[in-house]
Amino acid sequence: MQSSSLMNPLILLLLLLLIHFAATISVTATTTALKRSPGFLYTRGSRGRCTPEFWSSRREAWPRMLPPTSTVSKVFGSRATERYRSDMTLLESTTARSDEGDAFGRLMRQASAALLNSYARKRFSYSSWEVKTLMIQALVSEEAAARVAKQFSVANDACN
Repeated sequence: MQSSSLMNPLILLLLLLLIHFAATISVTATTTALKRSPGFLYTRGSRGRCTPEFWSSRREAWPRMLPPTSTVSKVFGSRATERYRSDMTLLESTTARSDEGDAFGRLMRQASAALLNSYARKRFSYSSWEVKTLMIQALVSEEAAARVAKQFSVANDACN
């Protein structure tokens, strides 16, 4: 009886020491991982791997089904030619700068990036057919274009 009563505090002490060391190792590993990640100065110029700016820089290969020379009319359909040049390429659409008041320009930039992300990123918020459908539906008005451009912008900025 006496030996088992001595073992309980000893086991408890060993368990506490084990938990303490495990927590210390976990904090050290996390701190080391944080020190290796790029800091503010290194990431300031790029907003992410899914933005129109990223795709226009061509730092990553484009999905095979969407080469940069694909025209907007072939990718999004004939309705897109009502608002955009028929010979505009996807690369041009990601590099085009639009004014703050140009809802259709922002829509094209963000929709093109979203479409590329839907093919290149497995966990992207939208599938390719959703991007195409929302893009065509948004062409009916400036309000709809601004709303969908904002939705795509949020999804593109959140994507990695």
